[in-house]
Amino acid sequence: MRHQETADGVLRGVGGEANVQSVEHCATRLRFTLIDRSKADKTAVESVPGVITVVEGGGTFQVVIGNRVGDVYAQLGSLTRRAPDRDGDKATPAGLVPRVIDLVTSIFTPILWVLAGAGLLKALLAVGVKIDSSFGATTTYAILFAAGDAVFQFLPILLAVTASRRFKADQFTSLAIAGALVYSATIGVVAGPKGASLTLKALYDGGGDVTFLGMPVVVVAYLSSVIPIIFAVYAQSHLERLLKRVLPEALRNFCTPLITIAVLVPLTFLAIGPVTSHVGDWVSEGVNNLWELSPIAGGAVMGAFWQVFVIFGVHWSFVPIMFQELSTNGVSYLLGSLFPPVLAQAGAALAVFLRTRDPQVKAVAGPATVSAFLAGITEPAIYGVTLRYKTPFIYACIAGAIGGGIAGASKSAPTSFVLPGGLTLSAPVGVGNYALLLIGVAVAVGLAFVLTFVTFKDRPVAAPEGPSTVGEPVDTPTGAGVGGGGTATAVRTKSLELLSPVSGTAVALADVPDKVFASGAVGPGAGVVPAAGAVRSPVEATVVTVMPHAFGLRTDDGVEILVHVGIDTVKLNGRHFHPAVTGGSRVGAGDLLVEFDPEAVRTAGYDPVTVVVVTALAGYADVDVTSGDVNTADVLLTLQP
Repeated sequence: MRHQETADGVLRGVGGEANVQSVEHCATRLRFTLIDRSKADKTAVESVPGVITVVEGGGTFQVVIGNRVGDVYAQLGSLTRRAPDRDGDKATPAGLVPRVIDLVTSIFTPILWVLAGAGLLKALLAVGVKIDSSFGATTTYAILFAAGDAVFQFLPILLAVTASRRFKADQFTSLAIAGALVYSATIGVVAGPKGASLTLKALYDGGGDVTFLGMPVVVVAYLSSVIPIIFAVYAQSHLERLLKRVLPEALRNFCTPLITIAVLVPLTFLAIGPVTSHVGDWVSEGVNNLWELSPIAGGAVMGAFWQVFVIFGVHWSFVPIMFQELSTNGVSYLLGSLFPPVLAQAGAALAVFLRTRDPQVKAVAGPATVSAFLAGITEPAIYGVTLRYKTPFIYACIAGAIGGGIAGASKSAPTSFVLPGGLTLSAPVGVGNYALLLIGVAVAVGLAFVLTFVTFKDRPVAAPEGPSTVGEPVDTPTGAGVGGGGTATAVRTKSLELLSPVSGTAVALADVPDKVFASGAVGPGAGVVPAAGAVRSPVEATVVTVMPHAFGLRTDDGVEILVHVGIDTVKLNGRHFHPAVTGGSRVGAGDLLVEFDPEAVRTAGYDPVTVVVVTALAGYADVDVTSGDVNTADVLLTLQP
């Protein structure tokens, strides 16, 4: 339910389905391409429970969710008729840099986790060989290595799938083209000395002539390659559109792939592959030259600014460079320099977790620290912890620069793509001075932790205007509530009254005909059998979630209330409901939330009982419930200190 409510709140906050050109997700955030940015309410989206923050960059409206982004994305797909993963429907952002970032994100993000998982498997195997060198000669090792290495060797095939979606090309034709490229390096197709079959690559490397219709072919390495297949699929998309315009309908279905494969595979071998391969080699040589010139400076620059790149979502533009390094050199120095800055954020978040007295901040900082330390996912730590306090983020960047410089000097780097983090720290084993890399990581983590721990100061929350319902103010970071609008827990000295949202008969929560509500799992509260269809706010609050039948409210001092009209009425898809508020709206006690038709709901087969539950007590100890007949001016629930 929480994932669905988060998805619904986000969708409303960005202007509804009609304002969404496309949406996709990466490791921690939803990336919206909006038709009209002015229709999106950034504040409303940031107030949705489950949202950490909103970032705009690269031509996209990015909603940071954290590790549960996949769950919210799945729910988002069920709330909108537009398929979320139709990358080809995306509007092209203005400007060269946003276009590049958008292209890279759409092609690499879908395969990121399988690459990271396979890379981690290879890293663990490397550790096993270091522990026992004989393990590397076993068939067990060979099978596991094949499991981890296959995705990298046949990377063009995976990229063919994502690139075809991006460029709106036929996916299976793209796979056929990619298959031909790796086929040329893995299957013997020409006769060699003594009748042995050779691959085209082996023949070319051995000095043999490779030609196509008399034209010389430069056979480059397509295994693990990145750029050639992307350009080949781009060319395929244009050729297919041309053929669909000129071919008769009776011939189109089989002649389009026939001509496309027959043209594009030779063209890739003759031109696209050699040219793009050389471009990739130049990029790799550029990185190598930078590291040769000053590995300390290169590592320090990456260490200082990597998390800044993460904030604006432009870090994905480095992914093709890393893959090109791995393809050309077998290692990625860029990746090697990123372990210190990533883990430095984890160190700073850990210091905040240990120093803060705010349980809501601790609730975010704890999981964020674990996520950053183990998996290298730093967005929850950045947006939920370090950036909110500002100085911990700065200290982590400084520590990352120092540690990155040491890591750069080590020239120890992963031999396969991984997400830099604690679990993958073994990936650079055996390359360069690995001990020096570990020293760089330790310096970055230790310095970020110590600087944050020693200088950290909680910031008090200003007392709310009007009659106060809290005692002493508590310490909390500035800005919006942590982790989707949560607030600090205060010491309550006065009770808080919640009015009945509808006129009717109050019933105990245990008597509500819904097992989840009745069990109290969602929170304490009561139900009201409605006598009328006007549903009003029980308290002065901010509307943080709006569904036609359910409304999430948050008071200024952190109490969260769910007003849920009817049982299973989500299945009505909004029929018979007419909301009067939107996400982010301010309402007073008694203000109209929604009008609905109780009799129509009953006729449709649903119980219209309206449930009010307190989902976050924010320091209140108990809830008293009124029974009997009530109207919208009567108190239904009383929160006691």
